[in-house]
Amino acid sequence: MASRVQEVTLLGVCDGDLDSNRYQTSYLTNKVGGHPDVFPGFCPLSPRCSRCGAPLALVVQVYCPLEASPYHRNLHLFACPGEECSGRSESWRVVRSQCLEEETARTPSRSVPVQEAPLAATDWCDSADDWGMEGEEGWGGGGEKKEEEEEEAAPEAEAPCDTDVSTQLQDLSLSEHLEDAPIFRPFFISVVEESDLYGEEDDLHHAQQLLREYEKREGVAVGELDGDGGGGEGGGEKYEKTRARHGDTVFSRFMKKISVCPEQILRYCRGGKPLFISEPPPNTAQMVSACGSCGGSRTFEMQLMPALVSLLQRKDGGAEAELEFGTVLVYTCTKSCWTAGSKTAVDEFCLVQSDPDQQLFK
Repeated sequence: MASRVQEVTLLGVCDGDLDSNRYQTSYLTNKVGGHPDVFPGFCPLSPRCSRCGAPLALVVQVYCPLEASPYHRNLHLFACPGEECSGRSESWRVVRSQCLEEETARTPSRSVPVQEAPLAATDWCDSADDWGMEGEEGWGGGGEKKEEEEEEAAPEAEAPCDTDVSTQLQDLSLSEHLEDAPIFRPFFISVVEESDLYGEEDDLHHAQQLLREYEKREGVAVGELDGDGGGGEGGGEKYEKTRARHGDTVFSRFMKKISVCPEQILRYCRGGKPLFISEPPPNTAQMVSACGSCGGSRTFEMQLMPALVSLLQRKDGGAEAELEFGTVLVYTCTKSCWTAGSKTAVDEFCLVQSDPDQQLFK
């Protein structure tokens, strides 16, 4: 079931290293890099670049169930870090996977029990708790509760998995490929509502307006109202509007929009409007292909932001990954269609825009 149009924009920000020796991640975890976590019994995710054929690296994993839906739901975004492939839409791949909640509750886990990831965010839908508030369970408390319930509902940890033999053989055949796939250093993703941040900015604008009215009424300059009583660097200069660089109004609008939280690495607003970093193609609507499963339309769901680029470092400490982008826009099936019993992720659509001023985010 598809959720109603998401009116709230959620911002994802980096929230610390994800040490796999200390924390166990799962499909409930929102993260950058690392290995993709899949639902129990699902086929491992091991996509290859459609341009050069090289294994793709996981860029982000997002747990995003829809309102009033019985399904767990994940989005995984992969990219080719090859220098010749960087910034090309065909070198990216986004896949969606779903699983009924009742199926995960009765499927035993084969993971080694280690400390649960404490900052794993869970819901990106409008029915989620207010993630901007700090509760007793901390960030992602709902996800941790779900994991506990699943562990209680599952059989003994040593019980054999019900996965058929063919799936086990497939896991073995893909193990070598998974080892060859590049891995980005993993980070937790925490979430805040964009509207909460704008509340502070509105207060600032109101203060500026009061100062200007006082200046006009009293015949004094704003700079004369500094705490030290001097002129020089007056407050009026601090809030001077920036002109659009090189006349690029789209880029200027993009920068103004993210200025309230320049460290954001992800924006989520299913059914909302994407934030373009450069002039979009005139045929964008036609470029977004129909769902390959049901043939229905796709809707905008989320996008990756420029601040993420500097975080994408190879985990093995090898050569620096050549992955550059301005923003990556993700469109998914409007109905979020799913075939009951399926254990294979489905492809969705993504559009990559290069950054006209990438050095600003490094």
